[in-house]
Amino acid sequence: MNNENVLTVPYQDKEIYIVKTAHVSRTSVEDARSCIEEIAPDSICIELDSDRYQSLTSKDRWENTDLVEVIKQKRVGFLLVNTILASFQRRIAKNLETSSGGEMLEGIRQSQSRNIPLVLADRPVKLTFSRIWNSLGLMEKGKLLVTILSSIFEDEEISEEDLAALKESDALEAALADVGKEFPVVKRILVDERDQYLAKKIREAPGKKVVAIVGAAHANGIIRNLNTPVDTGKLEDTSKKKSSLGIVKWLIPLLIIAIVGYTLYVNRSTGLAQIRSWLIWNGGLSAVGTILAAGHPLAVLTSFFLAPLTSLNPLLAVGWFSGIVQARVTKPKVKDFERLGEDTETLKGFRTNKVTRVLLVVVLANVFSTIGTFVSGVDILASFLSIFR
Repeated sequence: MNNENVLTVPYQDKEIYIVKTAHVSRTSVEDARSCIEEIAPDSICIELDSDRYQSLTSKDRWENTDLVEVIKQKRVGFLLVNTILASFQRRIAKNLETSSGGEMLEGIRQSQSRNIPLVLADRPVKLTFSRIWNSLGLMEKGKLLVTILSSIFEDEEISEEDLAALKESDALEAALADVGKEFPVVKRILVDERDQYLAKKIREAPGKKVVAIVGAAHANGIIRNLNTPVDTGKLEDTSKKKSSLGIVKWLIPLLIIAIVGYTLYVNRSTGLAQIRSWLIWNGGLSAVGTILAAGHPLAVLTSFFLAPLTSLNPLLAVGWFSGIVQARVTKPKVKDFERLGEDTETLKGFRTNKVTRVLLVVVLANVFSTIGTFVSGVDILASFLSIFR
């Protein structure tokens, strides 16, 4: 095929046609269409997983979304980051005066109209997020979050050079580009591992002729890995790297309880002051976080009263309870989900949309409660040491 954006790669008895696309380019849609029309493949592979496929094709996908269940299943972080990254890609597409994901939709349309088997070839995005998160240390996680947020809310205009580079990436790769330079593990999981995963799915696609529609950044990596054995079980493993952090999570509250208990025994007034410090700093700062998220007064009160208790149990998080209260009271509607694309382009929109407000209540109540634990813990330790002077 005479198109520089289509690479023909033989694999055993197959011919694989890799369509290099830019996820926010009009030209890529035509490249995908013309390749399928000319080749008449036995199967079509696209760089999507089932979640992103549903997100791209189901206009009513929000109707059955239950935010309370999202919180209970501990998927708030995934939903929030995915919302942020989708907003980022929409903003890029708007600068190019086009829409994102058009080439994937074209592959889906061609599959349906020509009755060609469709293969969702990418690793589930939630697994990619989990593997990145579990591979980073505490400081690295902080830098990752700052990078993502700054990428979304910065007001700088995007230059022509930046737009050209972004055509070679997807939303996740673009938003994490800076962190990927500093932490090679992010690039390995985000790009290299997905190259391997895509290569395996593409070579296993049915038929002799396979068209694979993928982001240009993955094309060479897929070709390199076509003849390499891939352990998808390893690439889907989301277990956390071994560390002593789990033990520390239990030791800190147990140590605080022991210190306060002993202080009450030897000096009642100092012990009571320690309890007040714990209640005020934990509950107060968690309430402040909820207020910053524009939480409902009942959610603020939930944060204030429960943070001192949940901080003593590593299996619980105050944000879960505050978020559930927020969701129950404000009751986000389908229109709030439908407005996510527009509202998440600004910080104000993030705080006013009922859906993202629930997510922010969960996250900020937890973050500020953690800060409160540290501040009150230092205060309690200082007062404990003072009784021995």
